[in-house]
Amino acid sequence: MQDTLFLLGGLSVGVPHLLFAGGGFLLGLGAAGLLGGHRTRERIAAETLAADQAAEVERRLGEIGRLQAEMTGRMKTMAEVFGSRQADLARGLSERLDGLGHRIGGTLADAGRATNESLTVLAERLAVIDRAQRGIADLSGEMLELKSILANKQARGAFGQGRMEAIVADALPVGAYAFQATLTTGVRPDCLVHLPGEAASLAIDAKFPLEGWQALRDAPGEEARTQAMRLFRRDVIRHVADVREKYLVPGETHDVAFLFVPSEAIFADLHEHFADVVQRAHRARVIIVSPSLLMLAIQLVQSIGRDAAIRAQAHLIQREVGHLSDDVARLGERVAKLQAHFGQATRDLDQIALSADKVVRRAVRIESLDLENEPALPRLAGE
Repeated sequence: MQDTLFLLGGLSVGVPHLLFAGGGFLLGLGAAGLLGGHRTRERIAAETLAADQAAEVERRLGEIGRLQAEMTGRMKTMAEVFGSRQADLARGLSERLDGLGHRIGGTLADAGRATNESLTVLAERLAVIDRAQRGIADLSGEMLELKSILANKQARGAFGQGRMEAIVADALPVGAYAFQATLTTGVRPDCLVHLPGEAASLAIDAKFPLEGWQALRDAPGEEARTQAMRLFRRDVIRHVADVREKYLVPGETHDVAFLFVPSEAIFADLHEHFADVVQRAHRARVIIVSPSLLMLAIQLVQSIGRDAAIRAQAHLIQREVGHLSDDVARLGERVAKLQAHFGQATRDLDQIALSADKVVRRAVRIESLDLENEPALPRLAGE
């Protein structure tokens, strides 16, 4: 109990307790001192580290400043270089653009001239095409008119008659032919060509049956075409027989008659697909002729007529040739007489020249005479 120094909250505190507490306090102070020294060292180390870092940062900032200054100088130099290069580039680009503009301008001018020329040529060709189109339109109208003519039997006959009359009238003189002349049998052929030296005339028929040919051209199928060919063959054979019966009149017409086809295409189709009909017409002494063949035959008749006229006038030609021979003989005699006259005139001129020469020589001698001592004059040759 005597060890109790005081009471604390009902507890007795003695010397041991105080010693223990003091030891603990001392231990706490030592620990605190140790902890404070450690913290001081850490603070010093941290300050040193911070100073080193600050120095390093300052050094790096200085290095960055130096690099920035160098970079600024380089950037300035690069800006100057870029500026000069940009000026050179702008100048070169401007020159290139100017040259390109001139070339483009020249090219555009040439292209404009070429375009104008092309447009002019195109306009001329369009004008030609327009005229050709109008011609085609007119031709189409004529073809439609021709179709309507061929569709009408009377108009078709007038068309064939007109073509035949144009060919005959263009080649033969007036009086060598007759249109729609009446034979003694009362038949009126489309044309009679009077052959020279013969009483008989050549009969020409221009009423070729075209209905069958048109039906043949318009046949829609093979069967219809076969039927149309059969009908066309029958019509042509019948018409050839009619021509032979009507126009071959003994003693009045020639023993051959012409059947005129007003189209070369029909004539070609007839010879290509109906050769038997053509041969049958030949055997019947009926010659199927196209416009070109009729023209050739009429020219042959014209030549024969010219030869006949020459033969008819042969005795007159011989008499005139005889008169011409007499005239030539008299001309030869008169030329010989004229030549003799020219020869005599030439000799007379030579004599005159000789006499003139003698007169000149005598005059010279007379001028050279000495009148005081006059000698006898010698005689000249030929005196």
